[in-house]
Amino acid sequence: MESINQKIEIKNSDITLYLKREDLLHPYLSGNKYRKLKYNLVQAKAQNKTTLLTFGGAFSNHILAVAASGKEMGFQTIGVIRGEELRDIIAENPTLQKAQDFGMVFEFVSRAAYRDKNRADFNKMLEDKYGDFYLLPEGGTNDLAIKGCEEILTQADESFDYICCAVGTGGTISGIINCSKSSQQVLGFPALKGDFLKEDICKFVQNPNWELVTDYHFGGYAKVTPELVCFINDFYQKHQISLDPIYTGKMVYGIFDLIEKGWFSKGAKILLIHTGGLQGIAGMNMLLKQKNQIEIQTYD
Repeated sequence: MESINQKIEIKNSDITLYLKREDLLHPYLSGNKYRKLKYNLVQAKAQNKTTLLTFGGAFSNHILAVAASGKEMGFQTIGVIRGEELRDIIAENPTLQKAQDFGMVFEFVSRAAYRDKNRADFNKMLEDKYGDFYLLPEGGTNDLAIKGCEEILTQADESFDYICCAVGTGGTISGIINCSKSSQQVLGFPALKGDFLKEDICKFVQNPNWELVTDYHFGGYAKVTPELVCFINDFYQKHQISLDPIYTGKMVYGIFDLIEKGWFSKGAKILLIHTGGLQGIAGMNMLLKQKNQIEIQTYD
């Protein structure tokens, strides 16, 4: 399955900009979630597993993608959800409600307990309760996920000077780095504060042609500002393309800001990866409405 590259017009600039529409791959497995799950689902089938278990927060793209893939491919799915208070308000959360509609069973845990999710005793508790399962890590990043993300770039993308994507757990950019050409520069835009992701990415890559641009997290994971929301809405009005506010919206904002500042070389060809995540807009708009702030526009 391949996505299309859509040209984005930029006024008064010699920069060539394209957006790889990974968001169009699937309504619920769009973008990097399709890539990350592809070979994991093959492996789960090969191991004769019937249940997928994974972890995530209230509006997790990964949780919904796992639930949807289970529905399509005949797996039972279990989501370990951060926040016990969410147990009684599933119907008020569009992500969890849809995942439940797809058949996912939830295990709600406290934030303190969630931090122990990688401990052997925590995993043993889950096995005792739910039996045998195929374990998918939070965010979906593992060796098989990176293998899937190595298929994002195609031969047609070899002419680009820069490949840019948002960064969450580091899996998507690791796959992109591995399949990029040495003449290309890969830029990652972390959605989280801090520079700790470098170490995680280095576990999966050897190519040195990459760097993280850490100035466009807008306060940290799942944090937005009116400036970012206005940019996303303006981008939608101009190009009829929705951007999610957690990942791709921040990356695209960063690219436009760097272009305006003259950061890129003259005549550069830039490819931006749209990693999907549009389902998260509904949840973000709920929070913005509660704060009486401007909301993100979506397709009619």
